[in-house]
Amino acid sequence: MTKYLIRSRLLSLTIHKYNYSTATKSVSSIQINNKEYPSDDYTNVTPKILSYLNKNLHLQRGHPLCIVRQRIVNYFYSSFTHGGNPTFSVYDNLSPIVSTKQNFDDLLIPLDHVSRVKSDCYYINNSLLLRAHMTAHQSELLRAGLDNFLMIGDVYRRDEIDSTHYPVFHQVDAVRSQRKEQLFKNHPGLEIFEKAFLDNPLSFRNSIIDPSKQSCHTLEATKLMENQLKTHLLSLVKVLFGDDIRHRWVDAYFPFTHPSWEMEIFYENKWMEVLGCGIVRNEIMSNAGPNNSIAYAFGLGLERLVMALYKIPDIRLVWSTDSGFLTQFENKDLHTKIIYKPVSNYPQCTNDLSFWLPPAYTIDNFISNDFYDLVRDVGGDIIEQVKLKDKFVHPKTKKHSLCYSIVYRHLERTLTQAEVNRVHRKIEEAATESLGVTIR
Repeated sequence: MTKYLIRSRLLSLTIHKYNYSTATKSVSSIQINNKEYPSDDYTNVTPKILSYLNKNLHLQRGHPLCIVRQRIVNYFYSSFTHGGNPTFSVYDNLSPIVSTKQNFDDLLIPLDHVSRVKSDCYYINNSLLLRAHMTAHQSELLRAGLDNFLMIGDVYRRDEIDSTHYPVFHQVDAVRSQRKEQLFKNHPGLEIFEKAFLDNPLSFRNSIIDPSKQSCHTLEATKLMENQLKTHLLSLVKVLFGDDIRHRWVDAYFPFTHPSWEMEIFYENKWMEVLGCGIVRNEIMSNAGPNNSIAYAFGLGLERLVMALYKIPDIRLVWSTDSGFLTQFENKDLHTKIIYKPVSNYPQCTNDLSFWLPPAYTIDNFISNDFYDLVRDVGGDIIEQVKLKDKFVHPKTKKHSLCYSIVYRHLERTLTQAEVNRVHRKIEEAATESLGVTIR
């Protein structure tokens, strides 16, 4: 059993066995930000992923993520005030390490929901993970007595590798809640809750069978909140993309809201999803404190907005430290129209990697995200894309084989084929050792 130690300025990780084939690591402990966490068979966070912690790109002045973040915050500060003060509070430096209760249970995400699986999330152990969405902090802020707030930060998901996907990205999530006297200020005779709920709230079982509303809410309350939600979010999108932007609402499903919608905008000749939203499930509100209000919530990805607004073609550029990229956004007014100008167009190098799977695996149960994490750990950000190119089952031996195309491209210089080949060989060696595959 091999041992290796990886250190960085803010984190260290001691690993005794690295087994990508099951997306688990048998390790004694993981130390992150000088704090030690026990590990178990759920542990699948990698050194590469841990290296992104504490970057806080959304707080770095002059960074495109920070610019768009501030424009969104300014919109809410100016649109919602009380007594001259902003109604919304902003939380943009919350720890990305959350419990499974915060990330799933508090949000009514079922135990068998696909978002919980190890192939989708970065787990520290079976009870802690790197948050998969900023909504993980919603219940704790509601329990703290807050009713209008923005949550902004980095989130972590195991995903494919291409120009629009990255294992770390940034989200803005928000909650706005209102009590009866606020929602129906001009119609005091109306109620947020149905009479059956008001008569016996403790035994009332809320239902989401009706697509138009939750069973505990009146239709008037739901429709008024829906109208406010869609009006506010459309105004936000117009602030970002201009008054003439075309949009449409699409019915959606989220475990923590009902009814739910996604907003799409017609941008560069195609419909693009920009956010998801809905009426917060009353069970979440009830578990967080006094059950006397109704709330809406929404979430959007900053990278998607930044790439669209500034015509940034590759999500890896968001993480670039190259001055040729960053100076295009420094010392600019928040509303300056910026079109990203490529520093240079460096050529791609593409190498294929084919391997036979171990006997215990087939092309159907092999988890590609395990391979993607391995490639990302070895190759870093010179990996532009990984695509499954071919599947093959030998007609006689019945052995299963996969072929992946790995596209290499450096953002700041030309890669030589020789150095690409060296990295490719390291990926082959790591796949052989960690996944148990046989290179073809």
